[in-house]
Amino acid sequence: MDERHVVTCFLERNGQIMILRRSERVGTYQGKWAGVSGYMEEGRRPLEQAWTEIKEEVGLDGEDVELVREGRPLEVVDSELGRKWVVHPFRFRVLRPEKIRTDWEHTEAKWIAPGDIGQYETVPKLLEAWQRVAP
Repeated sequence: MDERHVVTCFLERNGQIMILRRSERVGTYQGKWAGVSGYMEEGRRPLEQAWTEIKEEVGLDGEDVELVREGRPLEVVDSELGRKWVVHPFRFRVLRPEKIRTDWEHTEAKWIAPGDIGQYETVPKLLEAWQRVAP
């Protein structure tokens, strides 16, 4: 089974987290809701990759967000894809929400209560990833 490491970043403000709907232009899980996420690039540490994805996907950098928590990696097996994802979850507090600009990877973004994740059609185990970084 193919194994891929990815990061998933939950952006929070005022007790809510941002979820993003994946566009038809991404490789997997089109139309599903997710956090800011991306493949781990060769030779990069998970936190480095998390900062890169936040910059690319929502246009925020180090002065706009702060790291709150790094969670234990979560294994997610997708037998349809024949792939095991190793998800490295992170939680960041957004300091400058007015600077958020989503890129082509998403068609929509919303702020929700973390307890409402289960009401959305998400990428596999998004709720479990959140629980690894939750308060």
